Amino acid sequence: MISVGLWAFVLGGCGPSLADKVEDLEVPDGFSASLYAEIPGARSLALAPDGTVFVGTRDAGSVWAVPDDDHDGVGDATISVASGLDTPNGVAFLDGDLYVAGRTEVLRFPDVLARLDRPPAPEVVLRGLPTDEHHGWRYLAAGPDRMLYLSVGAPCNVCDRDDPFATIQRLDPRTGELSPVAVGVRNSMGFDWSPRTGRLWFTDNGRDGMGDDVPADELNMLTQDGEDFGFPYCHAGEVVDPELGVEGDCDAPTPPEMALQPHGASLGMAFARTGMLPEPWTDALFVAQHGSWDRSEPVGYRVAAVLLEEGLERPFVEGWLYDDGSAWGRPVDVLELYDGSLLISDDEAGALIRVAAE
Repeated sequence: MISVGLWAFVLGGCGPSLADKVEDLEVPDGFSASLYAEIPGARSLALAPDGTVFVGTRDAGSVWAVPDDDHDGVGDATISVASGLDTPNGVAFLDGDLYVAGRTEVLRFPDVLARLDRPPAPEVVLRGLPTDEHHGWRYLAAGPDRMLYLSVGAPCNVCDRDDPFATIQRLDPRTGELSPVAVGVRNSMGFDWSPRTGRLWFTDNGRDGMGDDVPADELNMLTQDGEDFGFPYCHAGEVVDPELGVEGDCDAPTPPEMALQPHGASLGMAFARTGMLPEPWTDALFVAQHGSWDRSEPVGYRVAAVLLEEGLERPFVEGWLYDDGSAWGRPVDVLELYDGSLLISDDEAGALIRVAAE
């Protein structure tokens, strides 16, 4: 007689594999999804010129490299670059070096591609970032000006705290000097530069506790250094905060370019720039929506495509969320590879997922 526990083990072992779940994701006609690599807690992504993908994590404390030297659309190996770090969520590749943003510091791994068989010891670029755990994971990206850009979230749901909280900062990798470029930003976990205009665009997550549909997540564009996007007094360009705001607080800040799904948790984003994707996706902006946690009916758990010319937010990849409200994965970041395919990180499933036109 087989025990109940053994039956659970047997039945569980018959369930779909991670590769099967990935292949069953809902993608547009003419596309397919496949498992690129398994990385526990995979979060932010950065691409090196040779096609190697660097992967940050949050709670796992590790940074990984995934090369694809034979260009077959599957990672050749998962190589540990570093472990035991404090919340190494942010990764960026610039001038041959890998940069990693942890909770309180930014590290540089010099000439990392030539040393993947024995990764170099990190150098400290910046120390002294806030130690707060709430929104204490950083997003990092290399800009077209060869500077680094770093998010420092608000240490709360909603509160009034001075710089560097609730900002996006420019970081000089040579001197370690920080300067705020955007303020009033609750917690941005994704930004990219428009290939058409060179301007910085970024996502920002709306505050919690105001109901299922208020406020919206934001898609913002920076036009000048020091621009104010409203937090904590105004949300999504039109919602005055009920705790800290007063009438008129939404008059001055820069409103979002688009309102995104409230509580969808829009995180990493990337412009399509290779020109290899078919219409209407050729110039789209892709946004990973990690999924809601405080909404009566779950939303997000998808990758959305924003068609800026039409002002539309459309589903691009779905299928992580089950009908009963549970989910087998949660997308975090999006990266366009050199062949025009998209790579999506998933910290819940521990996966990198490749979506490619067939």
